[in-house]
Amino acid sequence: MARSVLLFALLCWTWMTQALVRVPLRKVRSIRSQMRAMGLLEEFLRDHRPDMFSRRYAMCFPQGTPSLRLGRSSERLYNYMDAQYYGDISIGTPEQNFSVVLDTGSADLWVPSSYCVSQACALHKRFKAFASSSFNHDGRMFGINYGSGHLLGVMARETLKVGGVTVLNQEFGESVYEPGSAFVLAQFDGVLGMGYPALAEILGNPVFDNMLTQKTVDQPIFSFFLSRKKSVADSEGELLLGGTDETLYSGPINWLPVTSKGYWQIKMDSVAVQGVSSFCPHGCQAIVDTGTSLIAGPTNDILNLHQLIGATPTNIGEYLIDCARLSSLPHVTFILGGVEYTLTGQNYVRKEVLSDRELCFSGFQAVEIMSPMGPLWILGDVFLTEYYSIYDRGQDRVGFAHARHQTEL
Repeated sequence: MARSVLLFALLCWTWMTQALVRVPLRKVRSIRSQMRAMGLLEEFLRDHRPDMFSRRYAMCFPQGTPSLRLGRSSERLYNYMDAQYYGDISIGTPEQNFSVVLDTGSADLWVPSSYCVSQACALHKRFKAFASSSFNHDGRMFGINYGSGHLLGVMARETLKVGGVTVLNQEFGESVYEPGSAFVLAQFDGVLGMGYPALAEILGNPVFDNMLTQKTVDQPIFSFFLSRKKSVADSEGELLLGGTDETLYSGPINWLPVTSKGYWQIKMDSVAVQGVSSFCPHGCQAIVDTGTSLIAGPTNDILNLHQLIGATPTNIGEYLIDCARLSSLPHVTFILGGVEYTLTGQNYVRKEVLSDRELCFSGFQAVEIMSPMGPLWILGDVFLTEYYSIYDRGQDRVGFAHARHQTEL
């Protein structure tokens, strides 16, 4: 009898695991790190403040282009300077392959067009509409105002493949103009947004919504595992469509309701440094964002946080930490749904090597994003590497559990 129960449980686990669609993730150097190594970062950050960049290029776009109103970039998370995790998709028939940021902080799918005239497009894979038998021209124009550059393109519909899932007639954008130098250095071709439809700039359903409509996933859930990757043999991460993998996390899942259906936005109880509640003691709003590496918060809070952890400001708005102090740095704890999520100095410090010298940068960044519910914090990959994240569209909630990394297996 016991053997039968064990066999049944094993078969159930095998079926559930096979039903998941796994999309491998790759971790690469961010645009910020590449610019620093090339000596271009200081000039770029000085010349490409969002509002200044908006005004500089506003004249290049036709009047009435959606999403390009001045100042809008300060309302969006669209800044991939620090994005590090990418996955592969294919579009068209026969398939044309692209590397994309799988981004819970946006809701659009776009890739460069073969008709794009920007330098950034020339250095990336470009979609050839004329080579696909399943291409459907739309013709409407779209624009996305990024924190580090504008993007302009035309809309279309195509067959999309993500992992083993095929999505028919997926709305997407073909970018034809990408001004600025940020996208030139990007090691991704485009972006696949996984936020709610209200966040979309391109008309039509986001990719995961079409998966749900076309019933190509078993459950209205997707989840992310981001690896620390200490060796080539380690997995760099996975996006799982249709459920979760219990081998990638430990302990119970703590569920938090989505408070506003645009971003994956949740309520954060407070933020504590070394056990003392220091920020948003009465609660605040936070966004769970796989499209950025950092943890961001209101300027005054982040300034105070850096003082508490002993970080030193640079002339370009970054913060350095003495690498010799990592083991003694204060713990920073985020309280979500009454559960403590603690990051050590080893977790929230980013290491980079510049001219054979190791530098340690703070993983916290100041950003001002206002919402009707107050200023927003952003929980990016610094947080999500330590905690497995689950996104449930069926019940509009986000789940967290302790990520089980290779050294913990």
